[in-house]
Amino acid sequence: MESNKLSHLDESGNAKMVDVGEKDDTSRTATAKGEVLMKPETLALIRAGNIKKGDVLTVAQVAGIMAGKKTSELIPLCHPISLSNIEVSLTLAEDLPGIRISATAKTVGKTGVEMEALTAVSVAALTIYDMAKAVEKTMKIQNIRLVEKKGGKSGDIRNE
Repeated sequence: MESNKLSHLDESGNAKMVDVGEKDDTSRTATAKGEVLMKPETLALIRAGNIKKGDVLTVAQVAGIMAGKKTSELIPLCHPISLSNIEVSLTLAEDLPGIRISATAKTVGKTGVEMEALTAVSVAALTIYDMAKAVEKTMKIQNIRLVEKKGGKSGDIRNE
């Protein structure tokens, strides 16, 4: 059951980092997803490897992994987390048209990895945009969301 109280605010409404020191270390996993919509012609160029900046999918995958590892440096109240794994996958999707992105972060620790998975998807999407913007500036990054969380006090969540 979710609390109505925001955990990152003190009694006066000021921002604070949540103290997780008394929590037990548990296995935690989170998966996030998102999409980058584009014209079919842009998707065809990416598929063919004809984007001037290079291999869009590989660069975006590595960028997502790197971003997940740096989440606490980007989001002010996130705890630094020792990730045991982060996987980022990108799938070309003719039906969008565009690219589907999925990231799964794992740790054994005192706090969850939802923000790491969400950050990985977000930066992978931004990297796709950056690499292909020379051929299309109207791409849309959309629907970035947490789809699954396992472990921790709040329990498991499935949201897809």
